[in-house]
Formats: sequence, structure tokens, C-alpha cells
Amino acid sequence: MKQYRVAVVGATGMVGRKFLQVLEERRLPVSEYFLFASARSAGKQLPFMGKTYTVRELTDDAFQDLGIDIALFSAGGETSRHFAPIVAASGAVVIDNSSCWRMDPDVPLVVPEVNPDAIPGYKNKGIIANPNCSTIQAMVVLKPLADAYGLKRVVYSTYQAVSGAGQKGYMDLVNGLKGEAPQKFPHPIAGNCLPHIDVFLDTGYTKEEQKMIDETRKILSLPELRVTATTVRVPVYHGHSESINVEFARPFELDELRAVLEKAPGLIVRDDPKHNVYPMAIEAADTDPVYVGRIRRDFSVDSGVNLWCVADNIRKGAATNAVQIAEELIRQWEA
Repeated sequence: MKQYRVAVVGATGMVGRKFLQVLEERRLPVSEYFLFASARSAGKQLPFMGKTYTVRELTDDAFQDLGIDIALFSAGGETSRHFAPIVAASGAVVIDNSSCWRMDPDVPLVVPEVNPDAIPGYKNKGIIANPNCSTIQAMVVLKPLADAYGLKRVVYSTYQAVSGAGQKGYMDLVNGLKGEAPQKFPHPIAGNCLPHIDVFLDTGYTKEEQKMIDETRKILSLPELRVTATTVRVPVYHGHSESINVEFARPFELDELRAVLEKAPGLIVRDDPKHNVYPMAIEAADTDPVYVGRIRRDFSVDSGVNLWCVADNIRKGAATNAVQIAEELIRQWEA
């Protein structure tokens, strides 16, 4: 198998460091890694793969003559907007974790367990988009159900960890528990829930809620699907939890539905409420699967179900999904 040259852009940030951890664990066929960050972080030393890497500054010509095959980006939307096309023009395939490219019709939006067939669309612009963290875990649950029963309507209610707001959000909880005022959030997060993730739109929805709606439709190739969402920041460090209410186009039997989920890739069913077994953020933290439980019929509609799903938002919700895209891309190249 060919050995590839891989760059990590934004290597010093919360997700960037998780990229490095996941890459160490999964051991892609890579001959050389290159770590990049902003001028502020350039020159830092990072331990990785048993070596010490010096972080390079991301500039317009930083990728010239390096022969990079894949560039994993987690450097924010504006950075991606400027640099992703430049890096793609150098010959690399960019896998971008920001929201910048997700809804571009010429850029595939990929969850590898769900729509790996979309990956060849990278040839349009040299970019593959990594979905929103809360969307990713929902897709792993919804895709097998969509295939089995058809989807009529989806209602999301999310309970999202502070790490989803980056290091500053994380520290708002750490410091808030000491009585300090928030620096990232508009209100204290310690002992509180904020129904406010990203900015508010004219519709009354937040941008995070709209992301979930739009990305669900794109990934599942269901542009007319009825979807709504309420996203809430909760005082949890790692792991997003979601209540998902689904109305199906066709009838189902609950035991059969549970069997469909048990066979789905990337998904672990934890559903034994009599013994207090259900997915929890504290157990999902620093793991890669999506966990689903509290599986029960919704008696208010003809064919509906309520689900509770949990995943680590920095791993499966960001770094792991991006690395899995790289793995699948390499598999497709080698096929």
C-alpha cells in the first residue's frame, strides 16, 4: 500500500490535538506528517508518533512543494474559507471540520458509516466537509432507520457539552464552578442550561439548530424532510446527548427496530432501563462509537419512536469522523 503525506492544520487547538491522538491510535498508512497552526502558535513543540514536531505557520505558500495528499483542517471557518482552496490547489484533499463548506453543493458532507459514496465528490473542489458534531451522531442512528422504515419527520432536542464551544467554553465551566464570571457564554453555565448555541437567526432559531436541519437533509439526501431542532448547552465537559423523536413513513415492530440499530455500523445499543442502563455522556467520553438507548414507541403518532443518543463530540463529533473520512478516502484510492 502506498504511504501518504498528511497535514494537520490547527494542530494546537482542542480538536487539533484530538486529531493527533486519534491519528496515533488508528495508524493510517502515512510516511510523513506536517503540523500547522497560526503565527501565534507556530514554533511550538508537540509530541506525536514518538517524535517531537515543530508546528509550522500556515501561510499562502506553506504547502508548496510538500506533496501533501490529505490535509485535516480544524482552524475555524474564516481560516478554512481562505486556505482550503489554496491547499486543495496544491494537490491535497482537504477534510475540513469547520462549518464553512458544509452546505456548498459542490462539497460532499460525509459521515463514513452513512454516505461514503459521497466522498468522490471531493473532485469538484478538492474539499470534503466534516459535519456538525451534533449532526454526526444523529446520522449514525437515523440512517439505518431511514433505510428500513422511511423518514417523515425528525425532532431534535440536544444537550451539548461545553467542549463543543472550544477551550474558552470548557474553561467557563471549570471557572464557573469556582464562582467566576463567564468569558465565553452570555450567562453562567455552571448549574445552568443555555438554550443558545451559536448566534440567533431572524427565524428565532439558532445557527446551530439550522445547521442540524440543513445538514440532516443533505447527508441523507432528503431535501424535503421535515426536521426541527432545539439545541441547548449544558454543564457537561465532554459528550453531546440528544433526544430524537422520529416519525416513520412505514410501520415498524419495536424488536425489529432494535435489531436494525444493533446491526448498524458505529452504533452501540445500551437499552436496559430496568437495570438503569442507557447512554450517558460520562461513559461516552473519549470513545468513538455512538450510543443509543431509551428506545420506545411514540404513541402520539401512527409510526414513531423516541431515542436517546450520546457520543463524544470532540472524537466522533469532530476528530474521529474526519480521520475516518481520510481512511475511507484512502480505501477508495487503493480500490
